[in-house]
Amino acid sequence: MSQALHPALQLLNRISLVTQIVIGLLAGIALAYVAPQAALSVGFIGNVFVSALKAVAPILVFILVMASIANHQHGQQTHIRPILLMYLLGTFSAALVAVVASFAFPSALVLSSQAAELSPPGGIGEVLKTLLMNLVDNPVNALLRGNFIGILAWAIGLGFAFRHASAGSKQLLGDLSNGVTAIVKLVIRLAPLGIFGLVAATLAESGFDALLGYLHLLVVLVGCMLLVALVVNPVLVYWKIRRNPYPLVFTCLRESGLTAFFTRSSAANIPVNLQLCQRLGLHEETYSVSIPLGATINMAGAAITISVLTLAAVHTLNIAVDLPTALLLSVLASISACGASGVAGGSLLLIPLACSLFGIPNDVAMQVVAIGFIIGIVQDSAETALNSSTDALFTAAACMAQEKRQD
Repeated sequence: MSQALHPALQLLNRISLVTQIVIGLLAGIALAYVAPQAALSVGFIGNVFVSALKAVAPILVFILVMASIANHQHGQQTHIRPILLMYLLGTFSAALVAVVASFAFPSALVLSSQAAELSPPGGIGEVLKTLLMNLVDNPVNALLRGNFIGILAWAIGLGFAFRHASAGSKQLLGDLSNGVTAIVKLVIRLAPLGIFGLVAATLAESGFDALLGYLHLLVVLVGCMLLVALVVNPVLVYWKIRRNPYPLVFTCLRESGLTAFFTRSSAANIPVNLQLCQRLGLHEETYSVSIPLGATINMAGAAITISVLTLAAVHTLNIAVDLPTALLLSVLASISACGASGVAGGSLLLIPLACSLFGIPNDVAMQVVAIGFIIGIVQDSAETALNSSTDALFTAAACMAQEKRQD
């Protein structure tokens, strides 16, 4: 049996992971079309894959960041500051693009009398308060809930504390980091099967019929995200590396954005981005911090979703918007996006916060959130793909710019 499997395993290893994912995608679409009931039954495969990614991501970030800081040698430089600047510029630029597109191509919504039973934040103060409480969360609770703000805070704190530990303790942290990384690589190898299950079940359950009524809104949303991914982000990357940015842009979209599109979770895609940065030969002490940080605060896609859906509600209700208010919305959307959780649909609950800027009542704003969930099969997937691929893109650009200066 082992001899029979050996050639098959060799063939599998020769096929790139991205090609395997595309095969899994096409197989999922075909199964959903031919046998919808069977497609629903294989959905658990996708759920297992996403659960495995979400399970390993918190502990990986905790161990990797802590080990990276603890084993940092004096004199070695990290490049976090320029990456943070790119994160902020990218998110604000995305919000501006969304505002301009919403004025150029206004969308109208059908608002019903019923609102979704959800609990949005009451204001920007509440968002900031939540961020602060996440920062001081119990470390065990942070790991259990996937609170990456809290995980990062404890990992950074313990990392600096362990810098004064013995060489043996630092070596143990390094070994733990290598062990968890090996498990992550195994989980990522299962991505083709996971995406097969996710796509098959999603199409069999929802299809695209529900999306036709909101086609214009979806075109504006996805168009903004494509514009940011293919124009705005390359401009920012060129500003850093001073050469053709598109090979790097397409690499990040293909190897990070593709998996993020189907997992619909920036947190779950952290291991994928860490492995991509490793393959690109980037500075480990930089990307081990910037990638999990980006999954928390680098939310260009979320800023687009908040801005477009909010202005769609504004247009539907015939509310006049002047230029200063539109700019304020861009700032508010950027700040709010940083408070979006790294899970599917996290940005939608922040729409009522932006709607409050225009005096839109909460019950109406929650109807907009409900519409967001209806189109979420495309909107949230594209949003997460943009968010997560940009984490790797900006990290790579900053590291490459630093290496160029050193040369």
